[in-house]
This record gives sequence, structure tokens and C-alpha cells, in this order.
Amino acid sequence: MKQTHKTKALVIILCFCINSVFAQTFKDVFNPETMITYLGIDFTNVKVIGHQDGEIMDLVDRQFSGINQLVLDESKKYDVAGALHRPTVPPDLSFVTAKNKTITVDEIKSTDVADEKHLSDADINKIIKGYNFGGKKGIGFLIVMESMSKKSERGSMYLTFVDMATSKVLYTERVTEKCGGFGLRNYWAKSIYEAIDDIHDSKYKAWQKANSL
Repeated sequence: MKQTHKTKALVIILCFCINSVFAQTFKDVFNPETMITYLGIDFTNVKVIGHQDGEIMDLVDRQFSGINQLVLDESKKYDVAGALHRPTVPPDLSFVTAKNKTITVDEIKSTDVADEKHLSDADINKIIKGYNFGGKKGIGFLIVMESMSKKSERGSMYLTFVDMATSKVLYTERVTEKCGGFGLRNYWAKSIYEAIDDIHDSKYKAWQKANSL
């Protein structure tokens, strides 16, 4: 009986050690051998501020998915791979697509500019814990949209890296970007473009430096 307990204990310790060895860290983002998957834009916790009901309904029904698709269709412009210093970053939007289908107009509509900043790092951790990445390995990069404010003409979002095997946030950073362009889709896609461009121009190097790389 005692031997059985010892065996179980050894198995638990071994599993813990194996998980520790293979667990991803944010430093792995800068390792060219590490697979990174682009997971898209999660709009489930966004607050849309200053838009009319019809516009918000259009965002929910068409434009959230349209923005996600635009990033893929115009990958040379929305250069996620280049921003992350990779020859390629394969996309998988299936997880955010399923999440975004649950959004309702009443949940995201707001008239309060204070909602431009209503999420925290703890909220992002909770959001990511709600994902099941279906056994996918490696690091996932996704954008968690926080607010889309017509009043300030800016979008805020969290640039988030996750260990898909454990649904653990490795790093998240809030950014606020300007928007602009013709039509709802292009108007708000502009803020995503600016965020990706910021990673390319400065943030990637700043993250490297902060991690002593």
C-alpha cells in the first residue's frame, strides 16, 4: 500500500517536472524556433462608445468578423509576421470566431467615456482562462479589444501572448491607437493596423530589452 502511494507521488512529481520543462515563457517569443500562432481579435469584452444602435448592430453582425478577416486578407499591410520577426505566423481564428458570435448589442453599447479603460491585466487573465485551445501547442498571439470610442476616435486593446497548452497569459500590454477611414470596418481596422505597426517599429525591441535579450 505504501509502495502504491510512493509510486503515485513519483508520477505526480514527474508530470510536474515535465510540464515545467515544456511550459512556455514570454522569452520564447524571441526564439525563432518557437511556433507562434495568430489567434485574431477578441471583441467579447469591448465597449463601443458613441455609436448609434444600428452601427453597433452592424459591428456585431458583420464588422467584427470583417475586421478579423481583413487582417488575413491584407496580411502584407497587417504584417503580424513581420512585427514578430517571423517569416510566417500561421493564423487560427476559430477560437475568437466562436467567442465573438456570443456578443450582443446591449452588452457592448456604452455612452460613458470612462469605459474606454475598463479592463485590467487580471481581467485579461480571466478572459484567456475561458479559452480551450483544443490541444494546440506553442504560443498564441491575440488582441483583446477593450474599447472602440467614436468620441475620442481611438481604440484600446491588449496585445496578449498566451501559452495555448495551459491557457496562461505570458504577457499582455494595453495600447491605445487612433482610428480612421471610410466605413465601420476600415475605420476600426485602422487601430489594429497601428497596434501591429507599433510592435514592428518599437515594441518588439523594447520587449527584447526588458527580457535581457
